[in-house]
Amino acid sequence: MNQNNTSNFENAEEVIEKILRERHATKEYKTNVIIPEETLNEIFELAATAPSAWNLQHWRFLVIQNQEQKDRIKPIAFGQQQISDASAVVVILGDLEANRTGREMYNRLYESEFISEAVRDILLSQIERGYQSPQFARDEANKNAALAAMQLMLAAKSKGYDSGPIGGFNPAGLPEALNIPGRFVPVMIVTLGVSATPARSTTRFSLNELVIHESF
Repeated sequence: MNQNNTSNFENAEEVIEKILRERHATKEYKTNVIIPEETLNEIFELAATAPSAWNLQHWRFLVIQNQEQKDRIKPIAFGQQQISDASAVVVILGDLEANRTGREMYNRLYESEFISEAVRDILLSQIERGYQSPQFARDEANKNAALAAMQLMLAAKSKGYDSGPIGGFNPAGLPEALNIPGRFVPVMIVTLGVSATPARSTTRFSLNELVIHESF
């Protein structure tokens, strides 16, 4: 690795560490801040690079920016004010029928000769076996969509915006209010915008309390 590449790597490492350490959950936002559509799309593009089982990309991002719509779902999130004040509210959805996406995706890959017929059939067989179980489908929807949600918050921070995850909401109320198809389950809400108060760090457990080597 030459000196320039080493320097670029070190700079990237510093930026990544800064984003990770400075991202904090925001509950108070400056109102009337508009995130440009181009920037918002860049955030979603970065979030969508998250890993997923079989590359099924179980997430969907339901974006709410209209003030009336934000105010409408605020009671569904038990009155949390950041829902109304944030620049954008993103409902992270998990796909309960991601196996359907898998069939389409792997057939395309086969038709474009990116994978062989044998590989396609093996992967689709694995996916279909798993999705025979509704509990498996729900677990996968939640697990993989949560990966994208975390990446969404980090992507927002990289673009200069704050965020906050919200897990407290009526899971039955959101689909009804937002006409969400039964195929998708609300995993969490993520608010985006500019914090109205300085970010406040929180205490964290020490590595001695968190890291277990080899076995308990």
